Amino acid sequence: MQLHYRGFVFRRQGGELWTPYCLMYTLYMNTQMPHSTWVEIELSAIKNNVRYFCDNSNANVMVIVKANAYGHGALPVLETALRAGAGWCGVARADEALELRRAGIQCPILVLGFTPLFMIEELIVNNISLAAWDIEYLKDVDVIAQKIDLPARIHLKVDTGMGRIGVDYGDAFDVARYLDVAQGLLFEGVSTHYARAYEADIAPTLEQDNRFRNVVEILRQAGICPSIVHSENSAAIINRLDLKWNMIRLGIAMYGLDPSEDCKCPDDLRPALTWKTQLSQVKHVPKGTGISYGHNYITSGPEIIGTVPTGYADGYRRHGEKTVLVRGKRVPVVGTVCMDQFMVRLDSVPGAAVGDEVVIIGCQGMDHISAEEVALRWNTINYDVVSSIGSRVSRVYV
Repeated sequence: MQLHYRGFVFRRQGGELWTPYCLMYTLYMNTQMPHSTWVEIELSAIKNNVRYFCDNSNANVMVIVKANAYGHGALPVLETALRAGAGWCGVARADEALELRRAGIQCPILVLGFTPLFMIEELIVNNISLAAWDIEYLKDVDVIAQKIDLPARIHLKVDTGMGRIGVDYGDAFDVARYLDVAQGLLFEGVSTHYARAYEADIAPTLEQDNRFRNVVEILRQAGICPSIVHSENSAAIINRLDLKWNMIRLGIAMYGLDPSEDCKCPDDLRPALTWKTQLSQVKHVPKGTGISYGHNYITSGPEIIGTVPTGYADGYRRHGEKTVLVRGKRVPVVGTVCMDQFMVRLDSVPGAAVGDEVVIIGCQGMDHISAEEVALRWNTINYDVVSSIGSRVSRVYV
């Protein structure tokens, strides 16, 4: 079976889709487009990236698919990651975990954030693990678990310096001791999270790790250390801190995106996401024409202005300097970004026409705009850029 779509050719073989070649860009003049703006997710990149970490680690790999897999689509990404060798997945919220279970995902799932008590029973019934750190909260969970005669799987979250959720490392033993004796609770794991692992200076992370090691050692000496211990995020894994716990949490690097400027992905990884749209109108306007709300941009001479059907409701920000790719050339975004549209100056692309592909993130011709570059222009981070791409932006899996 062969499918032609947006310059890609897919062939089905062994139940999987693969792409023997890809056109760098295609002109869609006089072609009916199913989407006005979309992201293309290369699942083979996800597979490659997960396999890299599976092959280079002795630990089990938990893939983080919270926030709709950082905007990439939780279910397709997770299914691909599991086929590539991942054993667990992590999400931020209970509803994310339940959505995956309802979709047929059977792998162990950990809710990394807070879970309201009214959702505990459904998590237990669906064999979903949850993070916890407070004894009074755990007492309530214990009551619920005993009522339905099923254990609640708990990962004790220890705050070693993140200053976010978690029991203070100095008080962790007391909570762990309660977990060990509570009848309805299964003390399945213990974890912490690093606040500065993406920095060039590894000293703050090593300080956190020393605190966590002390907690784990105390639990082991008391004979109550759980079977799963995890702390490493993408940055800690890439920086080769050799923390050597038995599970790692693979987040941003799974998507081929750098944890930071000081912590780059290995060369073997590649980004999975391309964000595309198209020209919906192209017009020649005279000097002195105001463009978009507020006329913050006024043409300095006769100019070619293109309209693009993507806006801040799709996650395309109003602030910061912006460029996109049209026919392999960079063109500036001009005027105020609207809710559903923005405008570009096309003087450097005189043949541009309605239906031409516009690339916001990704490759076109010989040029490339990375999520990191977009983040720099928007004064934010690549995590924010991709996870904020709106739900009405179609995801196309290739």
